[in-house]
Amino acid sequence: MTTVHVTVWDDTGGTGASGPPAVFVHGVLSWGTDDRYGFGAQRPLAARRRLLMIDRRGFGASPGLGGDGGEGGHETGYETDYEVDAGDIVDVLGNGAHLVGHSYGGVAAMLAAVRRPDLVRSLALIQPGAMRPAARHPVVAAMLERGRAAAGGPPPDLTPAEYIRLSTEGLGLPVPEATPERLRAARTSMRERPCWDADIPLAPLAAAPWPTLIITGTWENAPEAYRKYAGEPLMAAAEVIAADIGAEHVRVPGFYPQVEQPGLVNDALDALWRRADAA
Repeated sequence: MTTVHVTVWDDTGGTGASGPPAVFVHGVLSWGTDDRYGFGAQRPLAARRRLLMIDRRGFGASPGLGGDGGEGGHETGYETDYEVDAGDIVDVLGNGAHLVGHSYGGVAAMLAAVRRPDLVRSLALIQPGAMRPAARHPVVAAMLERGRAAAGGPPPDLTPAEYIRLSTEGLGLPVPEATPERLRAARTSMRERPCWDADIPLAPLAAAPWPTLIITGTWENAPEAYRKYAGEPLMAAAEVIAADIGAEHVRVPGFYPQVEQPGLVNDALDALWRRADAA
C-alpha cells in the first residue's frame, strides 16, 4: 500500500497498455497532473501505456510528512524530503516500471533507482535538480556555493502567496493564480530539503542495465535572471551527469521541456520506453 496519492491515466481502452507502466515524479510548486509545472501535457502517452502520476508528500492530494493530510512537518524540520520521496517512489514502482522525474522529482527518482534498480525499466530525468554530483563543473560549483551560503530557507513570516510571487515574478516569469492547490504546493516548497545538495552515487546508475535519458531545455527564451539563476547550472549539471552515467542527453527549445515542448518530450519518452521494452 502506498502512502502518497497516485493518479492513474490509462486511455488504452482497458487493454492494460503495451508493457510496464510509467511513474512520473513532479518538481516544486506543482503536483503530478498539474498543467502549468507538472505533467499534464504528458496525458497523450496514456493512449499507449498506463501512467502513474505521483503527488509528492505535501503536494496535490498526498499527506504531508506528518501524515495528517496537511503540512504535518518532519523531525528534520522540512515539509518534504527527497529521501522520503525515494521510498515512496519505490512503493509505487510495484513489480517494475519506467521512471520519469522532473526537477526535485528527478533527484528523488535517481535515489529510488539507486535503491531498487531491479524495479526500474528505464530512467528519464527532465532537468534534474542534482547539483552535488556535478560539483566539478565551475558553473555548478558556483551555484552550490551560493546555495550553501543562503542556507536556512525563506524568512519564517513569508507567506505562500509571497513565495509564489518571488519565485516567478522575481525571476521575470508570469505569476500563476494562487489557487488552494498552488498555495499548498508553495507552502511545502518553502520548507523542502534542498535537493541540489543531495549526495547521489552515480556509479549504480552508470552500471544499471536499463537505458537512461536526460532532457534539458536550451533556455535561450528564458528571462535573463532565471537563466543565470537556474538554467545555466541545470544545463551544466545535466551535461556532467549524462556523461558520467552514459545517458542519452536530449536538448529541446525553451526552459520548461515537458510543458513548452510536450510533443518532443513525449516522443523521446515513448522511444525510450519502446527501446527498453524491446531489450
